[in-house]
Amino acid sequence: MPPPINVLRVVSWHIAAGNRRGVRLCGVDGDSPGYAPEMTARPATRYRGPTMTSRAKWLLRARPGDYLLALSDAMASLPVVGRGLEPLGGVTAMALWGYRMVPEFVSASAKSWLTPGIGEIRKAERDQTQAVSDAALRGVVSASDLDIEWPAPERTPPIWRALQHRRYLHRTSVRYGKHPVQLLDVWRRKDLPVRPAPVLIFVPGGAWVHGGRAVQGYALMSHLAEMGWVCLSVQYRVSPHHRWPSHITDVKTAVAWARANVDKFGGDRNFIAVAGCSAGGHLAALAGLTANDPDMQTELPEGSDTSVDAVVGIYGRYDWEDRSTVERDGFVDFLERVVVKRKIDRHPDVFRSASPIARIHPEAPPFLVIHGSSDSVIPVEQARSFVERLRSISRSVVSYVELPGAGHGFDMIDGARTGAMATAIGLFLGQVYRSRVIAAKEVI
Repeated sequence: MPPPINVLRVVSWHIAAGNRRGVRLCGVDGDSPGYAPEMTARPATRYRGPTMTSRAKWLLRARPGDYLLALSDAMASLPVVGRGLEPLGGVTAMALWGYRMVPEFVSASAKSWLTPGIGEIRKAERDQTQAVSDAALRGVVSASDLDIEWPAPERTPPIWRALQHRRYLHRTSVRYGKHPVQLLDVWRRKDLPVRPAPVLIFVPGGAWVHGGRAVQGYALMSHLAEMGWVCLSVQYRVSPHHRWPSHITDVKTAVAWARANVDKFGGDRNFIAVAGCSAGGHLAALAGLTANDPDMQTELPEGSDTSVDAVVGIYGRYDWEDRSTVERDGFVDFLERVVVKRKIDRHPDVFRSASPIARIHPEAPPFLVIHGSSDSVIPVEQARSFVERLRSISRSVVSYVELPGAGHGFDMIDGARTGAMATAIGLFLGQVYRSRVIAAKEVI
């Protein structure tokens, strides 16, 4: 049985609702960007700037990839044309990270293709999707809600149906903050069955070097919009041109914007869930576990509400500290060189504060974690360790779906699993939302 809902927190939403109406972050049409209240200056952590000595050491120790990253970063800083060149840094960073994955990917692919009867094995793994999802949600979602006709597996990749999914795209490029990159898309039905509707913020992935709104999450947001949800797909600043923690700052800015403005699109400002894939899964989990943390929202006005009510992490990375394997050591090296641009040995606090697994606490919101057992980019052990720790500390519901044979990015390339996963997420979030509404009514 799931743990009891924290009733006091439910009441606090409705008490705080009036206060939220007074904090408008940005005009919905972008006509009045910025914040209505005056910005409150907070002392940020200061790091020593580069000296001539440190620059000389960097030139001597840097690898060819580091020179390419520095060049792309410098090009992105050029006036007028620099903004258009920012994606080059992401491409360069992706290439540096991707080449390390090639030997393992080729080895795993060759081993898979040479396995006798691989076709039957893969089909059997895909056929388990519904049963695995049902088992993960049993005891959290009511038996009557689980007694449904699950979507039939599709042969075509979900990415091919992107245009069909976009039928619920209501408004594009809504500004949620002052920075030019801080844009979001609104997904919803024209005829919302219930107002206000529950809200999902979707955070796309891209190894922290790409944060665009195109394609990712389309199947999920289309499904939830059809159910009557309002979905917000956010774009955020990325490396190497923008150093961590710009990424999480933007996600929290989007949450605060939704708390203050989503009612203009028919959304419920008192129920905000967040979901994300890959790097977006990391950012969604971190946002959920660091509600109203002043160190992570220094660009927001005092009193901004960045709490979320549920989190869905889809093949996310939840540990930025562990270097116990070759894969994890290489990942930390990528963070040092591209995303954080600081050494973990000198700034361990930065990496620890960015690790969702290190930020778990008893008042964490409900979590649904989804991961593929054959993920070669972010091994499934990441999800298992994260879920184990969540269940040992959090008082809220924690559900875990481990998909047999699924790899990284399955929601864009694997039609046999994507529909079932969108359905499972909808069932989980729907149950959390109904539980909160019922608890609030009982208290009132």
